[in-house]
Amino acid sequence: MYRIRPLKKIRREIAIPSDKSISHRVLLIAALAKGTTLVRNFLHSNDTLATLACIKKLHIDAAYKRENREVNIVAGGPFFEVAKKVNLAAGESGTTMRLLSGILVGQKFSSVLHASKTLIRRPMKRITSPLRLMNADIRARKYKGEEYPPLSIHPVDTLQGITYSLPQASAQVKSAILFASLFSGGVTKIKEPYPCRDHTEKMLQFFGAPVKRQAGYILSEKALLKGGKEIFVPGDFSSASFFLALGVLLRDSELILKDVGLNPTRTGFLKMLKAMGANIRIIHRKHYFEPYADICVRSSNLKGIKVGEKEIPMMIDEIPILMVCASFARGTTEIYGLRELRVKETDRIQSMLWNLKRAGVDIQTKSYDKKKNWMVKIKGARKLKPASFKSFSDHRTAMSLIIFGLVSENICSLDEIRSIRKSFPDFITRVESLYG
Repeated sequence: MYRIRPLKKIRREIAIPSDKSISHRVLLIAALAKGTTLVRNFLHSNDTLATLACIKKLHIDAAYKRENREVNIVAGGPFFEVAKKVNLAAGESGTTMRLLSGILVGQKFSSVLHASKTLIRRPMKRITSPLRLMNADIRARKYKGEEYPPLSIHPVDTLQGITYSLPQASAQVKSAILFASLFSGGVTKIKEPYPCRDHTEKMLQFFGAPVKRQAGYILSEKALLKGGKEIFVPGDFSSASFFLALGVLLRDSELILKDVGLNPTRTGFLKMLKAMGANIRIIHRKHYFEPYADICVRSSNLKGIKVGEKEIPMMIDEIPILMVCASFARGTTEIYGLRELRVKETDRIQSMLWNLKRAGVDIQTKSYDKKKNWMVKIKGARKLKPASFKSFSDHRTAMSLIIFGLVSENICSLDEIRSIRKSFPDFITRVESLYG
C-alpha cells in the first residue's frame, strides 16, 4: 500500500524519462539496418527491456550501458541470422509484440511471441488480419471471434503490398504493416481514420526508407535501411503529462519539464490543457527529426471542455490524467471516442470510473452510436474526499491516481506501485523528491 500525501506549492525543474515509443522503435529499426547505430538517452523500463531482449535473441549485437543509457547496435541488414525456430518473450509490452510481428513475418525462420499475464488478454486480430492480407503466415489463440497471444509466425515465399484502411487509428497496427512492407513486393498504402503518432514513419525515413504521404495515404515499399546513425531519444510526452497536470492543478506552483518530445501527433493533451485554460509555455525549442523543448507550466484555473473523437488518437495514453484534470476543473468535461481504452493493460474507463467515484468525483460513462463507442462525463469540484485507490495493475491508472492524491488536499492510498515500472521506473522517486 502506497500512501499519497498532499503536496503544497512547488517550484522546480524536472527531468523527464526518455520516450518509450521512440526507444522501442529505434531498437527495431536499427536491428534491420546495415551498420552501427548509437542510441543515446534510451529508456530503461520493463517494456523497452523486453524489446532489447528480443533483438538480442535474434542474434543482433546490442550492447547496453545502463549507467549512461546508451545502446550500441551492430546489424547486418533486414534478415536475421537465425537458423531454427526461436521463442521470444514480449513480457507485458504490447508495442514489442505488435511491432516485432511485422518484422518476423518477413524472416526466413519460424518464431513464437509469448506474452505475460496482462498482455495475453489483449486483442491481436487488429494486426494478424492485415498481415495475413500481405500473405503472412501468422497464427494466434482464438477465443469468441478475437485472437490473442501467443503468436506463431512461419516463413512464406513472398509478402505482397496491400491497400489497407485502419478500422481505428492505431500507431501499433500501422507500424506492424509498415515493417512488413519492407519485405513485400509492390507498394503498401495505409489510410488512417484520424492521424496518430508517426514515430515509425519519421524514423524509417531517417534510416533511408522511401516512406511518404500522398493523397491521404501513407506509402511504403521494400527498402534496405542504412545504419551509421546516432539517435538521441527525447523525453516522453506521456510521462511528462503527469507533471504537466501536477503543475497546473497544484496552487501557487511552477514546473519546468526538460527536453520533452513535442511530436505533433503526441501532444493532444497539451492542446486540451490549453483549451481548459492552462498556463503553459514552450521554451528552448530544439529542431531534430523528433522535435523537443522545455515546457514551463504554472498553476491555472481550469474549465470543463468537450473533447471529440478525432482528438483521441493524439492523446490516447493521456486520457486517465485528463480525467484527473477534469475532476478539478470548473464545469463539465465530456470526452468521446474512448473505445480503445477498454483494451489497454486494463479497462481504463472502468479503472478510472471506479477510483474517481471513491474520491467523490461526479463521473459517468456510457456507450453511444452503432459502433458502441464510449464517452466519459465529469463534473469538476475542488471539495473531494480521501480514498483508497486500486491500480488494476495498470501503470497509467496508478500514476494518474497518485497525481490526484497529491493535489486533492486529502491523504489517499494506492494498493500497489509495481506496475509503474512498465513505463516510468523512477516516477515514485521523483514524486517523493517534491516534498523536499
